[in-house]
Amino acid sequence: MLLLKTLAPWLLLAFLGQQVSVSSGARNKTRGANKTVPIPGRAQRSESKGTATGRGKFSLKDKMQCTWAARNAGDSVKLLVKCENPEARVKGGVTDMQCEYNAKPQTCPGYRSDPKGFWKQVSRAFKRLQGKVCRDDRALLKAGMCKRVPFKLNISTSSLSAQSGDPETPPPRPRTTSPGPTACTKRADHLKTAEEYCSSSWASVCSFFFSMLQSEDC
Repeated sequence: MLLLKTLAPWLLLAFLGQQVSVSSGARNKTRGANKTVPIPGRAQRSESKGTATGRGKFSLKDKMQCTWAARNAGDSVKLLVKCENPEARVKGGVTDMQCEYNAKPQTCPGYRSDPKGFWKQVSRAFKRLQGKVCRDDRALLKAGMCKRVPFKLNISTSSLSAQSGDPETPPPRPRTTSPGPTACTKRADHLKTAEEYCSSSWASVCSFFFSMLQSEDC
């Protein structure tokens, strides 16, 4: 009986400790079940949302055909522009042109929320620049939704190639032909010959006679 009284407190403590351990394990399992399991690919899609994938085409008034493509460059975006004019290779003028534009559109909420709409506005902005493309570093390339983050030309990357064109061949000059002797000229020569062979006494008569013949023929 005395032994039972001595062991009773220890048995009670052991039982309570076991209950505490079981309760703690159950709570840990519940916490683990409440954790959100990451969906594969979601993190990749959110990261690729800011990737520069814009590209497009535009033409200039001088018949220059241009293409542009965007790519990431650290914390900024570069627009690579290439233009060519096949007609200028024959007629003369600027045949090829290329350059780069730089900006940080990631800082613009409009770019992050609607990148496709952003790149469409960039393509229209290129058409508005026209002759300033790749030539004027003061002309900023602005998308309507991100006017505070414009693209600026890196003038050191701008290069132009020009050709003088084939020289025009002058038209041939018309040939000039001298007119042949007319009948009147021949008659004048015969009159001179007659005067030479007529005697001095008949010179005036011969001259009058051949003058009449010449006037009738001419």
